[in-house]
Amino acid sequence: MRALDGASANTLRAYVGDVSTFLAFQAGHRGGPMGLGEIACIAASDMRAWLAAERLRGAGARSVARRLSSVKAFVRWLSEREGFDPTAILSVRAPKFRKPLPRPLPQDAARAVLDNVGAQHPTPWIAIRDLAVVTLLYGCGLRISEGLGLTGADAPLADTLRIRGKGGKERLVPVLPAAREAVDRYIAVCPFDLDADGPLFRGARGGALNPGMIADVMARARMQLGLPSTATPHALRHSFATHLLEAGGDLRAIQELLGHASLSTTQAYTAVDTVHLMDVYTKAHPHGK
Repeated sequence: MRALDGASANTLRAYVGDVSTFLAFQAGHRGGPMGLGEIACIAASDMRAWLAAERLRGAGARSVARRLSSVKAFVRWLSEREGFDPTAILSVRAPKFRKPLPRPLPQDAARAVLDNVGAQHPTPWIAIRDLAVVTLLYGCGLRISEGLGLTGADAPLADTLRIRGKGGKERLVPVLPAAREAVDRYIAVCPFDLDADGPLFRGARGGALNPGMIADVMARARMQLGLPSTATPHALRHSFATHLLEAGGDLRAIQELLGHASLSTTQAYTAVDTVHLMDVYTKAHPHGK
């Protein structure tokens, strides 16, 4: 997965944990260590016992589905190498769950967050840095890892950014003037040398900025503004997509900007937009009042 799919360290850790937990359960359930022969003999009843145990442990349907996906991927790979029939494992259906809709901020709330973030930290250059990061996430629809992954070589920002996203996939993202200006202000006041190979956004001591710092900034902003707990750094990316869609943006273009491999992932925003339109309709239509 690391070599062929460019899987992140976090993804690999999750898969290792899922498969290890599964094999440990089967060892206890079947009464012995899980070698290749034992894995090849796992039956549908063994899989049902594991799924039931996961639910008894308190795992939700979404978590169980992810763990089952990890196990299936491992067993599929192993069966191709070792030549056994994995049907009993691969035929198990994942529990159904409803994918949560993205939780974007309203446009006025997004503007309020930007104003709040820029006035938070007592150290001026850090306040300017925080505003630059948050403006970049919202203005370009970046994941926090993508924004903090920029280096000194990316400065000053050009009209477009080449972003390496999940799975090592690259995409070009236009940079709005407001985002470029916010980053330029940060570069001008940053007390550290922003060498080409080093991180663009620095912590208070000059190291790479920790994503948790931006999460804390957003947490303070939402508390002060009375926003819900879903107002996180990632919500800024959701807001970018939803506000583009509300303004008439093309779904395919938004897919490219977000770096989604599948259009179905991006289509979740159409549901959000429909909810918004129905709310406007209900409030505006004479029969809705």
